[in-house]
Amino acid sequence: MAEVLNETLSKLLDAIKVEDYTPSDNVEALSKVEARYIKDLKINVGNVVNNTQYLNKKEAAFLALATAINEKSDVLKQGFTVLAKEEGATDEEIAEVVAATSLMNANNVFYRFRHFMNKETYNSMPAGIKMSIMMNPVLGKEFFELLSLAVSSLNGCEMCVTSHEASVRQHGGSEQRIFEAVKLAAIIKSLVVVVS
Repeated sequence: MAEVLNETLSKLLDAIKVEDYTPSDNVEALSKVEARYIKDLKINVGNVVNNTQYLNKKEAAFLALATAINEKSDVLKQGFTVLAKEEGATDEEIAEVVAATSLMNANNVFYRFRHFMNKETYNSMPAGIKMSIMMNPVLGKEFFELLSLAVSSLNGCEMCVTSHEASVRQHGGSEQRIFEAVKLAAIIKSLVVVVS
């Protein structure tokens, strides 16, 4: 059975352009037993990366890349970078995915703190966090906000999620598109847990 699971995992990793992968302890644990989960994971990842109705493949690759960066998975970051470039991504767009993910990490910590504390003192102090990339993003305002929403969802910042969801909607994004983006981030995070 482990050979079948390894073949399934191999097909999954090939599909998302991961090369020279050394199996993690989690992959080995799943491969030693009859773990149907690897098949489920392959289907789930394939669905969110290739079969989305409201995201194109380039956008899906960018969201997957942002998730890999956010979750510190170098192996998936490399794979999703290749996948994004195959879908026509430019170096400037990939750099902006990196920058947006980094900025959201700063904002998510800061605004989550403000939300948890809910003190007028902290809420009235200026944030002082430079965010010029949000003004005229290479990725376009709606998609930049969608990516920010997905990363904020991963990082559990309620205030940020609410703000970015409203901004995506204001810039023409649908609730279905938002749902698919957050689902994609959730599935890729589950992949990180297995492969890292």
